[in-house]
Amino acid sequence: MGEILVGTCSWTDRALVGSGWYPVGRRDAEGRLRHYAERFPVVEVDASYYALPSERNSRLWAERTPDGFVFDVKAFSLLTGHPTREAVMPGGLPAEHRDPAVLDEVWTRFTAGIEPLREAGRLGSVLFQFPPWFRPGERAEAFLGECAERTRGWPVAVEFRHPSWWEPGWEEATGALLARHGMAAVAVDMTQTLPSSVPPVTPVTSPRLSVVRFHGRSTAWGTGSKEDRFRYGYGEEELAEWLPRVRRLAERTEQVHVLFNNCCGDAAVRAAECMTRLLDGDRPAAAPRVPSARSAPASTPSPGRRPTPARSSSSSRSRRGAG
Repeated sequence: MGEILVGTCSWTDRALVGSGWYPVGRRDAEGRLRHYAERFPVVEVDASYYALPSERNSRLWAERTPDGFVFDVKAFSLLTGHPTREAVMPGGLPAEHRDPAVLDEVWTRFTAGIEPLREAGRLGSVLFQFPPWFRPGERAEAFLGECAERTRGWPVAVEFRHPSWWEPGWEEATGALLARHGMAAVAVDMTQTLPSSVPPVTPVTSPRLSVVRFHGRSTAWGTGSKEDRFRYGYGEEELAEWLPRVRRLAERTEQVHVLFNNCCGDAAVRAAECMTRLLDGDRPAAAPRVPSARSAPASTPSPGRRPTPARSSSSSRSRRGAG
């Protein structure tokens, strides 16, 4: 049975910082990360999608977190074919992902930026989240092959945003493609009421890693503002639906990362805390619950015991080290 690590997709999100989840005295950059790492064993770095990561920050992150804590780093937008602002491009380079020279330079800088995490053994995965227009086909397969070459030896996870990758007729081929490149498939939870909804399949394509990302079930996905898309508070029953799937993934992989991306207020950390309790089988009647309302207002956390970071029942490694 592999380890199950539960966390969120960002610890610096403005809505989370403003929610009151971080206590007074721990709201600076160092305090926030140490506070988070005392409660969860994994976090996704989403800032690296918007701007290239820096070696300095990666080194500080490794220094400020306990042994065993890992970072899943989201690939820079240009590397997955997303629109990228010229202002965040290094050295005045154009934001053109089709230019080989530009790609080479961006890959070099991205690689250098995450190297301290790799050296410290803290790189959980590099997440390649491809845009909704990235459809199955020869061009997409060639692009994935290029990514695999450049990331050889890295732990890589892939999330497809176009639903056809995991629909009947393509599902087997998609799994085989990722397995051939040693890439872990990302399972997603999101609303299933839209044409763009990705089905909640849970393929295993790497023996080392599986990733599940919870986006919330807002029907504004793809049309509303960022706040509208992610404004969702998971109820305990909704999270419990995923327990058998997550445990089956853990039976087939060394590690499963369960990450909450419903980053509105403290909704993501509350859902992660709830999922941790469910996975640990700790469900006291008086335990606080993630609100089932479809909004996530900011709130101040109630005092109580520190939740145990989620892991499989067979794991002998503790994830409760203080930063």
